[in-house]
Amino acid sequence: MNHNSGCQLGSGTIGDSAERPLSDEPGELAGNREQQRRQEDRAWVPVIVKRTDQSVRHPDDVLVSAIAEGLEQLNRPVLSLGLSSIAAGLILGFTAMAVGIGTVAVAPLDEWPMVGRLLVAVAYPLGFVICLTSGTELFTEHTATAVYPVLDRRASIARLLRLWAIVAGGNLIGAALSAGLLTLAEPVIGARDGYVEIGRHLVGPSTSSLLISAVLAGWLMALGAWLIVASQPGLSQIVSIYIVTFLIGLGGLHHSIAGAVEVFVASIASNELGLLQAARFISVALVGNLIGGSLFVAVLNYAHIRETQRSE
Repeated sequence: MNHNSGCQLGSGTIGDSAERPLSDEPGELAGNREQQRRQEDRAWVPVIVKRTDQSVRHPDDVLVSAIAEGLEQLNRPVLSLGLSSIAAGLILGFTAMAVGIGTVAVAPLDEWPMVGRLLVAVAYPLGFVICLTSGTELFTEHTATAVYPVLDRRASIARLLRLWAIVAGGNLIGAALSAGLLTLAEPVIGARDGYVEIGRHLVGPSTSSLLISAVLAGWLMALGAWLIVASQPGLSQIVSIYIVTFLIGLGGLHHSIAGAVEVFVASIASNELGLLQAARFISVALVGNLIGGSLFVAVLNYAHIRETQRSE
């Protein structure tokens, strides 16, 4: 490589392709950070230095990427979005399977309930890791990601509601299909008692307790989506997903889609759980996850980063 080509690469040709289309943000909110990026591009000529510099992303850059990701999903065709959402619901069946088997396995540990909870929490993230790294659309991921373009006045609330309706509906369809497959495979899996125990946990709390639990779960899932955008592709993203979903499993918090698979299969496996109980759980969990992701992550992240830009 000659000297001129090396300087050209180091001047930002590689790094700008994904971020520069968003440099037309309204007003001067992102102007300072844009100027800083250009100065860094001119100052750090060697390619290896620039790549190392990008390993830790500035919060402003993470927000730019999150807005771009949200816009991409908001503009996806209905059929593409729906099929991807159904796939995500199906994949989370593996979380229900893992937790069901884990619950059966730790049943002899009744004298040490915290040990049993810890072991089940270790298995809980497995379906989420597959789901989120496969690129399928999960409702609790978009409770925050799809909100950023709306807060930035790049998309309408109607477009946001359309996305939420399609993704939530597709996830629930996939969850129902996954529950049916788990039921058919029950002679092989042998987790019926675990499903029933999980179902009791899901529908047992009062509406207020269920709502707060779902808010916490939605908060953690939206934080996971933010960390995925902030992290370099690869192991760091998997670790981010695992940590937040491990905490959901450890706390027994209520995730609307994974919980939908669990409550569906529990309803099929036992007469203890009825359709009204399942509908109550799903509706309250969806609302709680939505509040946790949109308010505690999207609004707060957007507000504090934009406020920092105004003060610079």
